[in-house]
Amino acid sequence: MGFVQVFFHTAADMSSKELIKTHLKHMCEHGEPGTLLPSVRELARSFSASPVTITRVIAALEAEGFVEARPGHGTFIKARVTPPAQRNFDWQTLVLGAPPDVPMTHLVGPTPPGCINFANGYMDDSALPERELGRAAARAVRKPNVWQRAPSGGLPELRAWFAERTLPGLEGDDVLLVHGGQAALGIAIRATVPRGSTLLVESPTYVGPLVIARAAGIQLGPVPVDEEGMRTDYLAEALERTRAPAIYLQPNFQNPTGVSLSLSRRKEIVELARRYNAFVIEDDYARDLDYHRAAPPPLFSHAEGHVIYVRSLTKSVAPSLRVAALCAHGPVLNRLRAALLVDDFFVPRPLQETALELVQHSSYAAHLRRLQATFAARMQKACALLRGALPQCSLSEPAGGYSLWLRLPDHLQEDDVCGQATRHGVTANPGHWWFAGEPVGQHLRLSIAGVKQDDLGAAVERLARAVHALDSSAERR
Repeated sequence: MGFVQVFFHTAADMSSKELIKTHLKHMCEHGEPGTLLPSVRELARSFSASPVTITRVIAALEAEGFVEARPGHGTFIKARVTPPAQRNFDWQTLVLGAPPDVPMTHLVGPTPPGCINFANGYMDDSALPERELGRAAARAVRKPNVWQRAPSGGLPELRAWFAERTLPGLEGDDVLLVHGGQAALGIAIRATVPRGSTLLVESPTYVGPLVIARAAGIQLGPVPVDEEGMRTDYLAEALERTRAPAIYLQPNFQNPTGVSLSLSRRKEIVELARRYNAFVIEDDYARDLDYHRAAPPPLFSHAEGHVIYVRSLTKSVAPSLRVAALCAHGPVLNRLRAALLVDDFFVPRPLQETALELVQHSSYAAHLRRLQATFAARMQKACALLRGALPQCSLSEPAGGYSLWLRLPDHLQEDDVCGQATRHGVTANPGHWWFAGEPVGQHLRLSIAGVKQDDLGAAVERLARAVHALDSSAERR
């Protein structure tokens, strides 16, 4: 096409380089993609500019996506990509309805910058057996067939280990390995509680089963908890009223309250399960976090066929060692196995082999002793600091686990405290997340798992400043 200079009326206000660039950009915007532009020599002659200047202009236009330089062939107009129109997803709102309120996203979310995480249920790096895990993983990946698929129920040796740790005489065939405790709870709940039926839970309780049940269309029946655990008088009434097919509970160092189920209540719950033909889903997540190693045997040992037992390595070893066991007797085991196959064919074999290498090594027992001592020291220090800094709040000191249940004065709103705490540099969980029904009182759930011993003082100090700030604001009103 003919070469015509344009924009000369602006030449007085432009440098030679700007004038050349404006002219070539105009050609690109109005020309056909793939059109050959004037050569460097032609442009230099037309604009009385040096070839170096022309070359720099072309390089700048190429970086901006206007031209394409092909060595030995010339410079061509490049096809411009038209920005896509703003996409409209409003229709999805009609199909999906209101978004769910899922506390789980907050529990596993990242720690805000500059904050100490008093809300995280996973242990910090200083408590991880990193050296032992590294060696176990190295041994595991050298095994033959380690990258082949694992048996759907799990490696026989690892199933046997879980069986031995759960109940003397339990067979490995009564154990299924699944992808972590949350997956195990999902399988157990969906396998035993039909849609529209009721799952009875402690109130308050761990949020995981609440989220699972709500997503599956299962009703929740809250049963109050006191200092001895789930109230069996209310449980009997709930079973009579709802005929619920399953009860979910954490018998040891319950999350969030830290309460353990008394021996008498354990027997009563098993008897109620027998009387009403109900299952008990026993989440023994904290058995390896028993500071004094004095927890009674699982409920599973007292109720032939009525208890589905869940135990995981995640809380006692590492967040990413997501291997858990489901133990059961009778036809329900086949139901659990079928549900496992629907959700996930099998736990990856390298992960199982690593877990097996770890737990069978002599260093594993030493790791558990260190972990129990670490958490015991943290819990004792955290409780002492909280009682000193927040005398207006109440709490009890658990003998295991990692959860602290802090009762706030009634005039303070837990969501306000959590927001203020984050602004002061510490995170906490509001208590209402942990209730299946109407919350009772104002609480914070705190976790010692992710707070190092040396950071506990700062964490409590920041939390106390947040509470005092709200207290002062309430007094001024």
